[in-house]
Amino acid sequence: MTKNQENQATLNLVNAIVEGMQEKKGANITILDLTSIENTITSFFVICNGDSNVHVDAIADSTEEHVREHLSEKPFHVEGKQNAQWILLDYLDVVVHIFQRSTREFYNLENLWADAERKDVPDLF
Repeated sequence: MTKNQENQATLNLVNAIVEGMQEKKGANITILDLTSIENTITSFFVICNGDSNVHVDAIADSTEEHVREHLSEKPFHVEGKQNAQWILLDYLDVVVHIFQRSTREFYNLENLWADAERKDVPDLF
């Protein structure tokens, strides 16, 4: 696969993740492009929040299902399903963070990775 094909595949994954989040009304979706930062563990973070542990879990399930249906990809690793305060889906090139609002504010990944190019996706609801 060429570098352009790899980049396009990663962007397709980011878009599928966002669509999966939107299906369950994931709020305040933010995409952080980490590709211009040296020594990062991934190329993109996609971050959103839900209103409760049930909502966060539903967003994570929807995201996994949407990506699997449209791109035939599964996360390499999943963390946080037990308490659903912060669920992480690791697709290697893209790491998904689904937070409860207060947990997202506490960890403030957008500020921590302020050097990354940031794109905020408007809520659909």
